[in-house]
Amino acid sequence: MAKTKKFKELVQHHARTDKKFAEALLREGIDAMLSGDVDTGKTVLRDYIKATIGFEKLGQATATPSKSLIRMFGPRGNPQAKNLFSVIGCLQKRAGLRLRVAA
Repeated sequence: MAKTKKFKELVQHHARTDKKFAEALLREGIDAMLSGDVDTGKTVLRDYIKATIGFEKLGQATATPSKSLIRMFGPRGNPQAKNLFSVIGCLQKRAGLRLRVAA
């Protein structure tokens, strides 16, 4: 029988190795949050962060303890807008994207 990867591992692998996939993952996470699906948005952004910058480097870049970021994007996390926008700004800059909200 063929060995299979867990879905999250597969998503993170593609985010690490495929720039377009990573960009789409970042966009999807932010879009989910803006659409009111905060739990899905946090989950997608957590996978994106793990696959790209990592929580340690993100913490350094945003001057936020990595453990706080891990909690923030965890299942019970309730990110404050200030912290969330700081993280999103950092992720966009690192990815070379400039996302905008349009009606």
